[in-house]
Amino acid sequence: MNPFRIMFLIFLMVPFLEIYFLLKMGGLIGVFPTVLLVVFTAVLGAWMLRQQGFETWQRFQQGMAKGKVPAMEMLEGPVLLVGGAFLLTPGFFTDITGFICLIPYTRKKLVTYLIERQLVVMAGGGPFQRQGQTQSKDENIIEGEYKKGDE
Repeated sequence: MNPFRIMFLIFLMVPFLEIYFLLKMGGLIGVFPTVLLVVFTAVLGAWMLRQQGFETWQRFQQGMAKGKVPAMEMLEGPVLLVGGAFLLTPGFFTDITGFICLIPYTRKKLVTYLIERQLVVMAGGGPFQRQGQTQSKDENIIEGEYKKGDE
């Protein structure tokens, strides 16, 4: 199926799901508690986004200080951003999706899944190449160093 059709269906179905869940929850616990629950999840999500964002930023800086590429942290950043946006969107379906993106264990599983399925495209290959793949199509590249003789 065409990816644009899938995205169109998602954008069409999510508001219907949100309205359905809001009406069901409003019928179960009442309108005022439902509104309070939606506001509470937005506030909790903003707090979690701040906490997890700072924690990821610290791990990123520590990795850079050690001289290694903090690839996982670089990929967790956009997932945190999407999770925060989902949590600030009113509704229960987007809140569940947002919490999945903000909880460290599920976020790491999600990033690992995206890497394994190669849904994250790395420019120039990068550290997430599968074994047996070469970074360049030209197999005759010889790496080396040179110095000028008159120095």
